[in-house]
Formats: sequence, structure tokens, C-alpha cells
Amino acid sequence: MTDMILFGVFPYVAVALMVGVGIYRYCVDRYSWSSQSSQFLESRVLFWGSVPWHYAILIILLAHFLAFLVPSGWGVVLGNPLRLYILEVTGLALGISTLIAVTLLIFRRSLNARVSAVTSAVDWLVLAALLLQVATGVYIAFTLRWGSVWYLHTASPWLWSLLKLDPQVHYLAALPTVVKLHAFNAFFIVALFPFSRLVHVVSVPLTYLARPYQVVVWYRERRAG
Repeated sequence: MTDMILFGVFPYVAVALMVGVGIYRYCVDRYSWSSQSSQFLESRVLFWGSVPWHYAILIILLAHFLAFLVPSGWGVVLGNPLRLYILEVTGLALGISTLIAVTLLIFRRSLNARVSAVTSAVDWLVLAALLLQVATGVYIAFTLRWGSVWYLHTASPWLWSLLKLDPQVHYLAALPTVVKLHAFNAFFIVALFPFSRLVHVVSVPLTYLARPYQVVVWYRERRAG
């Protein structure tokens, strides 16, 4: 029953929150739909934390997505032992990079008084969830070898079953606790998405393509006649 709630019900709740609350926030408080950058308060540590984080996490997410989207093709890629080894080592290196990066970002918000002052409780919750996600991912990559292979036979069919509205939680039920925590926390981050700065991920500034290159705003009242 616990597995069904965590891996068969909660994912739908998380996605519903992401979509529903996300649309509501965009319509009601569009100004908050951004990363609300604190770069002007501190930029040096932000650079060494943010840049490695964004590049490494995008590659990791892309690998997860491709393994889910085309498991048969991904299996062919992993069929060669050398390619499998290279992919595993690369994934571990990227995971360690993201772990260091998110740790830097947490220390930056903890130790810098000006940045800490503009950090909300949701920000701390998101950072903690991201740290947990990356830490468990690195632990899995380091202790449970060849995860890119068994992912195809466990997580991938589980995700497809969710997409088909027929959750098959038995794919995760027999896996180690750390893997279950990693999977649950991923959807927990999805649930946090519309309440946090993470919404900037789907912010596409298309209006910049059509708006005038120069905008003049008058603040003083014009005299009549």
C-alpha cells in the first residue's frame, strides 16, 4: 500500500500541482515567474556554483530522458562494454560536479547575509531537495553499478506505466531504499516547482522577439495645451 501511495498516486498529485498551480501563478502573479536572481548581491560564488550546476544537470536530465523515451535505443548504446563504462564514469563525474555546485549554492545563501535575507523558506526547501536528489544519485552511481542498464528495466517501465495511467509500482518495490528515495524525491521536486524559483526553467522570453528595441516610459505629467 505504501509503495502504491508513493509511486502510484503521488506522481500524479505532483504533476497536477505543477500544472495547476503553475498556470494560476502565471496568470495571477506573472512578475514572480522568474529566477529572481540575487547576482547583484553576490556573483563570484554564484558563478562557480550556478554554471557547473546548470551544464551538468542538463546533461544528466537529458540522459535520464533519453533512457525513458527510447529505452531500446539506449540499450543498444549500452550494449558495448566500453561505451557502458564511459557512460557510467561520465555520469558519476557529472553527478559529483552537481553535488559540489549545489553545496556551494547552499553555503552562499547560508554565509552571505545579504543573500540569506532574500532567501525564503521555499528556497531552502528546494535547495535541500536538490541536494538530496543529487546526493542519492551520486550514491547510487557509486554503489549500485551499471545503473544506466537496470534503469531500463525498472524506472523506465515504471514511468511509462504512469504515462499510460496504469501505475506498475512493482518495478520499484524490490529496489533498494535509496533508489526509492531518489525516485520519490524527483516527484517531490516536481510538486515544489510552481511554488519556487524553479519556474524560470520554463520561462521562454518570446516577447523579446516582437517588442520594440526601445521603450520610453514617461513618469512626469505632461502639461495640457
